[in-house]
Amino acid sequence: MSSVLITGASRGIGRAIAVELAGRGHRVIATARRPETLADLPVDLRLRLDVTDQESVDRAVRAAGDVDVLVSNAGDTIRAPLESVPLAEVERLLQLNALGALRVAQAVLPAMRERGAGRLVFVSSIQGRLVLPLIGPYGASKWALEALAETLAVETGHFGVRVSLVQPGAVSSGGAARARVFLGEHDPYAPLAEALPALRGEAVTPELVAATVADTIDHPSPPLRVPAGAPAERVLRARKEAPEDEPFLAARIGW
Repeated sequence: MSSVLITGASRGIGRAIAVELAGRGHRVIATARRPETLADLPVDLRLRLDVTDQESVDRAVRAAGDVDVLVSNAGDTIRAPLESVPLAEVERLLQLNALGALRVAQAVLPAMRERGAGRLVFVSSIQGRLVLPLIGPYGASKWALEALAETLAVETGHFGVRVSLVQPGAVSSGGAARARVFLGEHDPYAPLAEALPALRGEAVTPELVAATVADTIDHPSPPLRVPAGAPAERVLRARKEAPEDEPFLAARIGW
């Protein structure tokens, strides 16, 4: 079985991934900014890791020992129109969701390259391939993540490192409810906020996403992009088939 380091394992998708992989017999290294939140997880090692802090990343990777697989899951989201979103919030999401993922990948890649084997699995989103109103900053960070991951796949493949992006749609992990909302009183974009639940579509469980991640790790030759669940498969297929000369909105296909 593989030695798997997971970022953002304190709740939601990351926690479900840790439980799923431990149940399949993998050596699981669960990490979070607050390692006390990992105390009840049935894993081999619990470490503090803040993906935005280089020293924290380096310390955790040293303590983890051999890492066969990185599951890069740490992330956050907000709700705001691009006209008025605080740019500091956009920068924060890019630092966390995209550059944070790259920072941890950089820390584990040298050993994988020297061994001639390794896996990088990034928890992305359908919003790495399309956009939804009021979630543009999150989408931008996931589009950036997808570009970084695909480049890594090209650059590291001949060293024996395989890269995959797992792409869920809406997930019933509570992340949307926890998201900070930047909408003023009588905001002209308020109607979009009211329509957003329908635009996000049918939610899948964190456990389904975790099983998709685990299946990707266990697959001998996984694809670069792996939709997580039927709703994600439908909307990503529709996005691929849609014309490129106008914006694509998932609601147009009844998703």
